[in-house]
Amino acid sequence: MKLRKSWIMALALTSVVALSACGNNNGNNTGNNSTGNNAAATNAPAGNSGAELSGSILASGSTALQPLVEQVAENFMNEHSGVDIQVQGGGSGTGLTQVAEKQVDIGNSDVFAEEKLKDADAEKAKALIDHQVAVVAIAAVTHPDAGVDSLTKQQLVDIFTGKVTNWKEVGGADQKIQIINRPSSSGTRATFEGFALGTKTEDLPGSIQEDSSGTVKKMIAETPGAIGYLALSYLDDTVKTINYDGVEPSVDNVVSGKYPVWAYEHMYTNGEPNETVKAFLDYIMTDEVQNGDVVDLGYIPASQMQVSRDVSGTVTTK
Repeated sequence: MKLRKSWIMALALTSVVALSACGNNNGNNTGNNSTGNNAAATNAPAGNSGAELSGSILASGSTALQPLVEQVAENFMNEHSGVDIQVQGGGSGTGLTQVAEKQVDIGNSDVFAEEKLKDADAEKAKALIDHQVAVVAIAAVTHPDAGVDSLTKQQLVDIFTGKVTNWKEVGGADQKIQIINRPSSSGTRATFEGFALGTKTEDLPGSIQEDSSGTVKKMIAETPGAIGYLALSYLDDTVKTINYDGVEPSVDNVVSGKYPVWAYEHMYTNGEPNETVKAFLDYIMTDEVQNGDVVDLGYIPASQMQVSRDVSGTVTTK
C-alpha cells in the first residue's frame, strides 16, 4: 500500500514539473519574445537571418581589384568557416562575361558593364547589378633605368602608338622602349586608354601582352626600357611610377580630381545576390574594410571622392 501511494505521488509531482516547464516556454514564445530575437540578430553575421553562413562564392575578372577581393575574402572566411570563396583573375571582360553567363557569382570589373557588354550582349548587361566597392587609380610605370619622371598625355600617346621608340626622344636614357600591355579585355587597359591616352591603341609588333597586373609589374621590373601601367595597389620600388602631365598619381590628387586616370571598382552580380554573396558584399562596404583593407592596399573608398564619374566618362564635382 505504501509503495502504491509513493508511486502515485511521484507521478503527480512529475506532471506538475512538466506543466510548469510548458507554461514557461509558452510564456516566452507568446507575450514578449523580442529579447531572444535581438540576441540572435546580434550574433548573426551581416546579411544572415540567424543561422551561420555557408556555401561557396566564385569571383573572377579584374586583376586590379583582385588583391583587395582576395584579402577581404580571406578575412571573411576566417569569420565564417562554412563559407569558401575563390577569386580568379582574367580581366574585367572575362569577369563580366562569366557573371552574365552565370558561370561565376561575382564579376569583378574596372569598367561599367555597359562599356564592355554591348550590341548582342547589351541585354545581358541590364540583368547585372553593380556593387561599387572602391576607386582605383592607374599609373604609367617604367623600368627604373628609363630615365624619366613625368610624361605628358601626348608623349604617352606617341609611345603607345609607336611614334616614339627610344626613351631619349622624351628626355630619358638612350634605350629602346619596350611596351608591356594588357589584353583588350582588360579593364585596366580600358581605363588607361580612356583617361590617360584618350584613345584606343593597337597592339604594336614587338610589344608584350600579359594577362595579369602582377605579371606586368614583374616584366617591367626585369625588362630594360619597359613601360606599362598598373593600379596603385601594385606599385612598389621595383618599378618607376610616372607623373601624368606633371601630376603625381597620389590618393589626394585622385580624390580631388587633379589626377584623371581612375575608375570605380565594380563587383557585379547577376540579379540580386543570394544570402551568402550579399553578406560578403555587405562586409566589403563596412567601415572596418573601407577604412582598413581598402586604404591599406592602395585603393580609395568611393565615399572619399570629391568628384564622380558616370558611364560616359563625364566627371562631376560632388
